[in-house]
Amino acid sequence: MGGRTALMAGVLLASAALAGCAGVSTPPRASYPATDVPALAETAPVGTAQADAADDPAIWRNAANPAASLVLGTDKKAGLYVYSLDGNVRDFVPAGALNNTDLREVRRADGSLILVGASDRTDLIHPRIALFALDGMTAKLTAMGAETFLPAGHAPAEAYGFCMGGPLAAGELARAYVVLKDGEIAESRLIERGGRITPEYVRSVKLATQSEGCVIDDASATLFVAEENAGIWKVPLGADAMTAQAFASVGETDGLVADVEGLAIAGRRLIASSQGDNAYAVFDMASGSLLGRFRVNGGAIGGTSETDGIEVALGDFGPQFPEGLFVAQDGDNAPKAQNFKLTSWEAIREALGLD
Repeated sequence: MGGRTALMAGVLLASAALAGCAGVSTPPRASYPATDVPALAETAPVGTAQADAADDPAIWRNAANPAASLVLGTDKKAGLYVYSLDGNVRDFVPAGALNNTDLREVRRADGSLILVGASDRTDLIHPRIALFALDGMTAKLTAMGAETFLPAGHAPAEAYGFCMGGPLAAGELARAYVVLKDGEIAESRLIERGGRITPEYVRSVKLATQSEGCVIDDASATLFVAEENAGIWKVPLGADAMTAQAFASVGETDGLVADVEGLAIAGRRLIASSQGDNAYAVFDMASGSLLGRFRVNGGAIGGTSETDGIEVALGDFGPQFPEGLFVAQDGDNAPKAQNFKLTSWEAIREALGLD
């Protein structure tokens, strides 16, 4: 991930020097062809400078006034930001080490709510889900608390990835999925008791190695998870037990270079951050076939590299983003701190020749 950049750079330089002395060349890292698509806007840098801090975005579309839609983003050293589409900060909640975030509009006893959740890794022994209420009109966040969710007796774990899906049973607002750093994905139902929303653990599934990015396709009730050095898995949620099925693998055939990071869904397409070569792979969600690859690059705003989290939302977001909005974390926004870049889905679709 981006936080290892400085360390890896030192390791690579040392390796190159040793290889040179021994007369052995170091093989280059894989990089596959991709089409450049420019960013049209960028957020203000996160407050934590000179660190791997920005991580994962979420998008709220204002149906009544699309240009007034909002982008949320984590500073995983400090808390959660709310940005307008021009990239200006509208709100910030200091909430500790929030890694990944997601949001959903849910129905509760006293009306609708824009519910924002995040994986809270402030406590590296007891992972938590942090919840917030977003006021779409004022762009203000209200903290609703952070609670543990794993069953008693579970081994110490670190919260890492996070995504939310629709309810799968009566009496719940949504389902929350926390990807623990060791590859376990824990599912919890979000329920309301006495006016308070809390997570209630349901079940889990384990991948072999470190994993993070995840996203839910509500239409097919399927969870997609990125195992960083292996590829992407899909987990059907309709069965009693969660079982991971291979979807795409690291390598040229599927256009993925480790680390495989953020995941997002645009209609019937799955997008993945191929962090290892600063690109994004687009798949047909039903068949698993690779439809194309792109990079956020060119134009007046700088491109992205070493991307962790991504998000996409379709629909009208105003003149710059008439068909939808793609947001990607930029792991190297030097000389400023990391931030998030905003790109037109229409431009991506046209560049890749998608219908």
